[in-house]
Amino acid sequence: MDMDGVLVREEHMVPGADRFLADLRANGIPYLVFTNNSIYTPRDLRARLQASGLDIPEESIWTSALATAQFLVQQRPGGSAFVVGESGLTTALHEIGYVLTDRDPDYVILGETRTYSFEAITKAIRLVENGARFIATNPDEKGPSPEGTLPATGAVAALIERVTKRAPYYVGKPNPLMMRSALRHLGAHSENTLMIGDRMDTDVRSGLESGLQTILVKTGISDEHTAELYPYRPTKVVGSVADLVDRVLTPFDA
Repeated sequence: MDMDGVLVREEHMVPGADRFLADLRANGIPYLVFTNNSIYTPRDLRARLQASGLDIPEESIWTSALATAQFLVQQRPGGSAFVVGESGLTTALHEIGYVLTDRDPDYVILGETRTYSFEAITKAIRLVENGARFIATNPDEKGPSPEGTLPATGAVAALIERVTKRAPYYVGKPNPLMMRSALRHLGAHSENTLMIGDRMDTDVRSGLESGLQTILVKTGISDEHTAELYPYRPTKVVGSVADLVDRVLTPFDA
């Protein structure tokens, strides 16, 4: 399931999210909490979720930073990267043995940060122009904050792409790659897994393209009206995860 808009909204728990997670645990149903945000490590996110009243273990949190690290292990183990991002991304790369450097790196990796530096972006542009492969953790162009909209990874990636004429490879949702890496981490199969999300363009699309059933909740970005604008449909639309309490073992087409 997605995190923001499904379990929490701006640091506050979505009503009933705690009962839904308790229902999953009581029935022995494994789950992963997803986020395209690469700023935080799973340990950081666990602490933030606990402050919202949700107790989720680190191993049940999957981020675009972790998915990016898994992708790099498969593509170029033991490589090097210049990173524009924060601890969630740099920690994930250190854990797979990557060297973080600005001297002839194999990759430029762009992640989420609240302090985008013009100097770092300029460095990234020059490294990409000199042959470094360009990867971005996720394509989200904007994100919310108490003060209003914030530019996100996709917006900065577009800037770098415009200058270098080199498009990044996006690892996070809606790329099914992130979903498949999470399924492997969970030890699950797409046939008996479903995706719960609040966005049609990322959550539902990535679930659909990975062969999962999908549930759209109306506590975040999309609702049943905006869902009609897309050429694909979720398996089911519900008000919130609270509507799924006591139904975790019930077929969702019932």
